[in-house]
Amino acid sequence: MTVPSVRLPSGDEMPTVGVGTWDIDGDTVRDAVRAALEAGYTHVDTAEGYMNESEIGDVLAEHDREELFLTSKVLPSNLGYESVIEACEASLDRLGTDYLDLYLIHWPNPAISLRETLHAMETLYERGSVRNVGVSNFSAYQLSAAQHVSNVPIAVNQIEFHPWFQRPELVEYCRETDVVIEAAAPLARTEVFDDDVVQELADEYEKTPAQIALRWALENDVVVIPKSSSPEHVRENVELFDWELDESDRSRLDELDRDRPVYDTPARDWSGDVYGISE
Repeated sequence: MTVPSVRLPSGDEMPTVGVGTWDIDGDTVRDAVRAALEAGYTHVDTAEGYMNESEIGDVLAEHDREELFLTSKVLPSNLGYESVIEACEASLDRLGTDYLDLYLIHWPNPAISLRETLHAMETLYERGSVRNVGVSNFSAYQLSAAQHVSNVPIAVNQIEFHPWFQRPELVEYCRETDVVIEAAAPLARTEVFDDDVVQELADEYEKTPAQIALRWALENDVVVIPKSSSPEHVRENVELFDWELDESDRSRLDELDRDRPVYDTPARDWSGDVYGISE
């Protein structure tokens, strides 16, 4: 099975389905990533904050690195110039690779200069440590600022996106500026499985609720990185390319937007390990 890809500004091809690894570690993440690569995935998404890069590196060592698309992210507490460089080098060491296909600012941090962060990203890009630069959880306003000060194209914005949280204004801005939209939590952390429309369509198409939500996102030109700790579900989540949704059914899913996030909410623990901003 071949997963279609989308072209980034660098000319690199990014597979439209990847395996997400948030909140899984140890043998669980090893088994999930191994199952994904055996099922035909070539796109793996992780982050220093996930604390699982070493385990993922164990599995990547069993495969041809040049055949894979690997993403990691720098924590918002590490967005100073030297901290970005050090964080990337540490991620590369844990993953057992010389480069990342995509490196993302995991969250914006208003306490650290965005210009400084992106200068570090440019340094990593020029060294060849990072082939593409992107952001995660950036609003249109924050993305616009990043584009204004970055000398390297912002290739991707990884955001919360699913049938209950469709973010039309942000999506429109990304498309206007040729930024690839990548859906983190494309299944709303399984919450959309309980939606009546999603369940009805799963029965009608003889697919899982996850497959319905993922296929809908793909048909809206959004890259998806579903996470599952179950190898069986990992395999199911990439079985998306020999069928499609009827236009009327896609419209029913389009109408489910509740403007309801599951994780990208205004509340932040500014003093915790993620942000590390002292009072």
